Amino acid sequence: VQLQASGGGLVQAGGSLRLSCAVSGDIFSINTMGWYRQAPGKQRELVAVITSGGTTNYVDSVKGRFTISRDGAKNTVYLQMSSLKPEDTAVYYCNAYVRGGLIAPDYNYWGQGTLVTVSS
Repeated sequence: VQLQASGGGLVQAGGSLRLSCAVSGDIFSINTMGWYRQAPGKQRELVAVITSGGTTNYVDSVKGRFTISRDGAKNTVYLQMSSLKPEDTAVYYCNAYVRGGLIAPDYNYWGQGTLVTVSS
């Protein structure tokens, strides 16, 4: 099972970016999917999660600015980020709890991270 994240980049404050994370491999089903971020010198923190039923939860600092969504047919989770602030600068990691198919184990998988830089 692999998670491939994309969509990071450099954006000015107030701008928008959309992150994507595609899950591939020996998949039976995908439970909760989420996005985390780690800024330089700080611990990794949860940004947003979405359950298989579509329930979402956000860290307070991004509420009203970020939207998490998922496409079950594509096994992909998205993070639409708007009104970006310099403090949103971080490496963003996607996460998914995958129930494996014939070979892969049930496991909490991580993507490789994508850098988001917000300039002031």
